[in-house]
Amino acid sequence: MQTTAEYFCAYCGEPNLTFVDLSAGGQQTYTEDCQVCCRPNVLYIRVDEETLDIEIDTEYEG
Repeated sequence: MQTTAEYFCAYCGEPNLTFVDLSAGGQQTYTEDCQVCCRPNVLYIRVDEETLDIEIDTEYEG
């Protein structure tokens, strides 16, 4: 099951939407390019498996 969540680019600070696969577990990490500045962001995703609340932290890649 997938849902969307918002994160802010670590480079330009602009909001972005990303798909989160809820069946992939409570902690996920992957890299996604910003939809505005095209720079790569490392996304650290935490999903509360009871409430399905999603938290995303970002950092620069590299």
